[in-house]
Amino acid sequence: MNRMGLVKVHMLLATFMFPAALMFLITGALYTWSVKGSYATEQIELTLVAPLEADQDMLVDIVTNELDARSIAYPTGQPKVKKGGTSYKLEWTGSQRDVVLEPTDDPLVASLSVKETTWYRNLVQLHKAKGGSVFKVYAAALAIALFVILFSGFILSFQVPALKKQAVIATIAGAVFFVAMVLVS
Repeated sequence: MNRMGLVKVHMLLATFMFPAALMFLITGALYTWSVKGSYATEQIELTLVAPLEADQDMLVDIVTNELDARSIAYPTGQPKVKKGGTSYKLEWTGSQRDVVLEPTDDPLVASLSVKETTWYRNLVQLHKAKGGSVFKVYAAALAIALFVILFSGFILSFQVPALKKQAVIATIAGAVFFVAMVLVS
């Protein structure tokens, strides 16, 4: 591909994917400093006809029935039972809401938490792959686009004679710095 064609691909991908890249950059950087956003949580006490069991299908049926009765959409992720020692709970997370069902001290009462994300927490959840399939495909396309952007910039830097030496030095320095950061982390 000639230089102008490479520049055009580089520019179009960079400008098209900039909003998504910016979202991932901001949420990722702030997440490393524990800025994760928040939830508005509703605690619901459920009266049961039989005690809960650590059976995922049973727990999902209880949750879906309750969400349906309240006209609340299901989370976009997959439900899973988390066990720790003798305790367990069903966690079902998504980009817009998380749902947790767990037993209480009373075997005929369960606690259901419905946690609605704030706008920023929604973006963090998307970053963590808690969105639906469409957004996951979009995020994979972003990853491919970022590779193409970086690779085309790398190739372009070697095509300009005045930048070639600087590109070699920056590449070596970047590789050394990356290895150093991995080793000290």
